[in-house]
Amino acid sequence: MLVDSHCHLDFPNFSEDLPGVIARARSAGVTRMVTISTRVARAGTYEALSEAHPEIWHTIGTHPNGAGDEPDVPTEAIVSHTHHPRCIGIGEAGLDFHYDNAAPEAVQERVFRRHIAAARETGLPLVIHSRDADAEMEAILVDEMGRGAFTAVLHCFSSGARLAAVGVELGLFVSFSGIVTFRRSHDLRAIALTVPRDRILVETDAPFLAPEPHRGRTNEPAYTADTARSLAQTLALELPDFAALTTANFHRLFHKAAA
Repeated sequence: MLVDSHCHLDFPNFSEDLPGVIARARSAGVTRMVTISTRVARAGTYEALSEAHPEIWHTIGTHPNGAGDEPDVPTEAIVSHTHHPRCIGIGEAGLDFHYDNAAPEAVQERVFRRHIAAARETGLPLVIHSRDADAEMEAILVDEMGRGAFTAVLHCFSSGARLAAVGVELGLFVSFSGIVTFRRSHDLRAIALTVPRDRILVETDAPFLAPEPHRGRTNEPAYTADTARSLAQTLALELPDFAALTTANFHRLFHKAAA
């Protein structure tokens, strides 16, 4: 059994064939998937998806690229949505300095820190997005962990080795997407070897970043199996063992889904 710990099933790519997407995932051995929030305002959409499909869970939060759209959502509002029985995490939230038209860094940081507070208050894991912001992310995580512990995962990890090491030192999990299967991702595979095996997760980030041999297509949860197969090979594990490992890791981090 595999878990796609991060996908976006509310996106238009899946609106016409969601039952087919779920069926293909199950055929590939992916029995659970988490649709990740990008806007708190869309909470009802995530709730409806997870209520309608027992394979789907959801989170609640504001993606850093949407921080300018939701700059003032209070921590209390985020927390209130976690009372839904199918909501198992906070985020995705974080920092993304890749795009010139993104919200100002100060706004992204303010929004991110509110999500950290929500994770700390609820005990639910925070799904962290970090792109082109390694130093700033490290500083915030170290500072906030000093204010009080929280659990989190560095999702779709594609940052540097230092951020991975800092995250592990702080007790965070690290999740790898289809990027790890790309031929030129030698450094990323080397980083995967340094992450403790009890902290590794696997994901698609669908509909983005389809793994080999599906590059160029719309990514979907079934392709978790391809990423898992590649990462298992990197770690010198048999696929069933890797699947069992990452599924156990998922349930330990997203403990509400295991209840």
